[in-house]
Amino acid sequence: MARFQTKPISGARDFLPLDVLRRQYVIDVIERVYQSYGFEPLDTPVMERLDTLLGKYGEEGDQLIFRVAKRGAKLQRALADAPTQDEIADAGLRYDLTVPLARIVAEYSNQLPRYFKRYHIAPVYRADRPAKGRFREFYQCDLDVVGSSSQLVEAEVLNAGAQVLRELGFRGRDASGFLLRLNHRGVLRGLMEITGVPAGLESDALVAVDKLDKIGLEGVEKELRSRGIDQTASTALLDLMATAPEDTDAALCWLEENLVNSDNGAQAVTELKNVVTLTQTGPAGDHIRIDPYLARGLSYYTGPIYEIEFPTLSGSGGAGGRYDDLIGMFSNRSIPACGFSLGLERILLIMEERGLFPQKLAGQPQVLVTNFDRETLTANVELAHALRGAGLRVDHYPDPDNLGRQFRYAEERNIPVALLLGGNELAAGTVTVKDLTSGEQESVAQANVADNLSARLN
Repeated sequence: MARFQTKPISGARDFLPLDVLRRQYVIDVIERVYQSYGFEPLDTPVMERLDTLLGKYGEEGDQLIFRVAKRGAKLQRALADAPTQDEIADAGLRYDLTVPLARIVAEYSNQLPRYFKRYHIAPVYRADRPAKGRFREFYQCDLDVVGSSSQLVEAEVLNAGAQVLRELGFRGRDASGFLLRLNHRGVLRGLMEITGVPAGLESDALVAVDKLDKIGLEGVEKELRSRGIDQTASTALLDLMATAPEDTDAALCWLEENLVNSDNGAQAVTELKNVVTLTQTGPAGDHIRIDPYLARGLSYYTGPIYEIEFPTLSGSGGAGGRYDDLIGMFSNRSIPACGFSLGLERILLIMEERGLFPQKLAGQPQVLVTNFDRETLTANVELAHALRGAGLRVDHYPDPDNLGRQFRYAEERNIPVALLLGGNELAAGTVTVKDLTSGEQESVAQANVADNLSARLN
């Protein structure tokens, strides 16, 4: 018989119990912080209509959508006509959580409040090339505000994202912390305008500039030329951007000076200043850095854009921006919107590398009830149920076995306490409580075991 391949499909992963508990720990922090900023949960189907997804993510993004083939006779008819991949499919796996949000707002506009503040934590799918920290199935942790053009919205989502990271143990702007790189689509348009990039090639230029951290200035120049942007404009754009200072205040002054004659650019600088001012006293304030290089590849962004950077590590830990036109594509009216998304997978990876998880995680069993023999089994079952009723997480060893094996099992599962209720304890009305970390044990009256354990574990 042929051996089955037991590894998960490329770009996807299995999560063993400790992995799941760590993920849930981070998600719990994210949800608590998001809710503290007034956001409420939302969920949507994993599959969307293909025409809902296409045309929202730019040329490269559309190629990464997982298509879902038509079924039955519809598929047979499509296959008979020498079809393209989009003619075979009529659905796709969601590429992100923002386009589904836009569809929700268009569908349920009469049921939503004036300012719709939602968060959504769920898996998304991209037919990308897997790499370290990059998967085909991964979670996004989004929060968005729909209905306001105020820069207070940008400040709120940036502060919420920064507070999550700080509570998870990321501090400062150095290698142990994070940066919030901030830019504006209007700044990019203004820079291209004053350096001679044609308006019709703006999207191509943005795709190239967005790759700067991956391929460097020389690579971006080659990419610009391959996309039809002439040498003069390419050189002028990159030379100008290379002179941008890193200090936030200095960078804003640099942009103001260079974009004074660009209407798009001048307005964008004003909005960036507002965002910086409104985040100064919040959790994001110490982490903001103006970055005129930042482009963000998704074509639906219209205003401020931002990305989380973990110094010394490549790749993004999260991103977002303002997308005032996207929801209008579904509702045929202008509805301002702004959001932010944390990359759960990369955050988990970095937290593991830096040892940021607590030693004990909610959800892990706290107590092991041992198993002596058939004569004491009923009493041990009753003890386990009583402790669960008191709010403790209790595992009961299923088979009679020597205590050494039972203690090793508890240690494998990181259970700190074992309980012994044998014949001697039954006769005395006690339970032996054994601390598996120190090896110490004590006899406790059965009526007091739950209180003893609660005090010990807390």
